[in-house]
Amino acid sequence: MTVTATAGTMSATQRKKEVRRVILSSYLGSTIEFYDFLLYATAASLVFGPVFFADLDPLAASIASMGTFAAGYVARPLGGIVFGHFGDTVGRKAMLLISMTVMGIASFAIGLIPPPEMIGSWAAVILVLLRVCQGLAVGGEWGGAALMSLEHAESGKRGFAAAFTNAGAPTGALLGTLALAAVSLLPDEQFLTWGWRIPFLISAFMLALGLFIRSKVSESPLFTAALKESAKKETTPPIVTILKRPRAVVVASMSCIASFGMQTAFTTFAITYAVSSGAPRSDALLAFSFCQFCAIFLVLGSARLSDRIGRRPVMLAGLGAMILSVYPLFLLLSTGQFPFVALAFVGYTLCHSATYGPMAAFISEQFGTRARYTGASLGYQLATLIGAGFTPVILASLFASSGKSILPVGLFIIALCVVSAVFLVATKESKDNDLSAETPSA
Repeated sequence: MTVTATAGTMSATQRKKEVRRVILSSYLGSTIEFYDFLLYATAASLVFGPVFFADLDPLAASIASMGTFAAGYVARPLGGIVFGHFGDTVGRKAMLLISMTVMGIASFAIGLIPPPEMIGSWAAVILVLLRVCQGLAVGGEWGGAALMSLEHAESGKRGFAAAFTNAGAPTGALLGTLALAAVSLLPDEQFLTWGWRIPFLISAFMLALGLFIRSKVSESPLFTAALKESAKKETTPPIVTILKRPRAVVVASMSCIASFGMQTAFTTFAITYAVSSGAPRSDALLAFSFCQFCAIFLVLGSARLSDRIGRRPVMLAGLGAMILSVYPLFLLLSTGQFPFVALAFVGYTLCHSATYGPMAAFISEQFGTRARYTGASLGYQLATLIGAGFTPVILASLFASSGKSILPVGLFIIALCVVSAVFLVATKESKDNDLSAETPSA
């Protein structure tokens, strides 16, 4: 059968098959996007300091490297607005193809940046510019991928369907970390000279695969129906619709900042902390890879649970668990021994997955169809900026200024969890919202 943009005209059997195809597309596409985006996070914690900021002392180089990491998060809300606008007016599918192309090209180009010995400080400048391109791309990716799954899914299964987009994040992180772990087995000089570039260059092949898969899916039936309806009347630009009801964006973003804060803390700072505590670099990356493998299933499982008992209870449980376990987890990391480091990362994953699994549905359900791409993208990306964008720099600075004490690091993560919990408690449950309504009841 030829795939068209009219998923709503399919038979029941065709519809189920198309839903599976869309969910698989969102999962694989998100995997590829987050492979590129989170590979940068791991590289920033281990590679970019000594490679691009070698003239600084090690601690200052680490902070500068994390600063380039933050540039991608600063760009994500802008990407969410731009891609969201056209996703709400032109279509979800087209924006997903464009965002994936931008991400793939930027990541491939990072692997080709000449060393500072050849072009001086321009190497760091190019690195930041390409990181901004990554941020713009992933800013548009998440909203489209989540909505394609959400809007194709049956009522009562939305959380599970949309969670495949979020499950792509740990899958991408797993692949990226394994790739970096493999090349980290090279002698240090070779690893820092050319070995780290290989995982980024692989992006070219992943881009080709992702574009092929994405080109085969149909447009969202809810969006198609809303587009036909809007053709009969004058419509307001999506961003204006969102700004007229800013509470939804504020609730969506602030409820999720802790999830991104803990994700970034363990993706960057915790890996560096484990290595500085005596864990071999390859062991720390392998332990993190194992926790990301577990996260794929925990994210989906928590989303499935949220379809039954609600998004809020599951997410609040994850926040509470992190508040109670953050210091024991860092104590395990400080041993530098592989079994305990792996256990710490798995413990983090249990907490984070409970907040991250229901998130795709929770955020998307706050908005009406005609502005959902813009609203969901903006809410999600603001959460990443506030919760994660500067977290590595903040944690590295707190750690350094306190004489390498883990106390302020843990307090910062706990504070983020408390803020998110307060906003979650103040919201209404969204799992039964009518997605076809112009304004959700929550």
